[in-house]
Amino acid sequence: MLALTSTVLWTALGFTGQFIFGLRFVVQWIASERRKRSVVPVLFWHLSILGTIILLTYSIHKMDFVFIAGFSLNMLIYSRNLYFIYRRRQT
Repeated sequence: MLALTSTVLWTALGFTGQFIFGLRFVVQWIASERRKRSVVPVLFWHLSILGTIILLTYSIHKMDFVFIAGFSLNMLIYSRNLYFIYRRRQT
C-alpha cells in the first residue's frame, strides 16, 4: 500500500510540473493576444523555472538522465533571462 501511495504521489508531482510548464505558453499566448504582438511576460519565466524545478525533481527520482540533463540546462537559461530582466529594471 505504501509503494502505491508513493507512486501515485510521484506521478501527481510529475503531472503538476508538466501542467505548470505548459501553463507558461497559455500565459504567453494571452499576453500576446492582448498586445497584438508577440510578448514574453515575466510570469512566463517564473512558470518555466517552477515547472523545471518540479520536473527536474521528478526526473531525478526516476533516474532519467536524459531529462535531468535537459531540465538542468533549462534552469540555467531561464534563470539567466530573469537575471537580465531584473537587472534592467534596477538601472
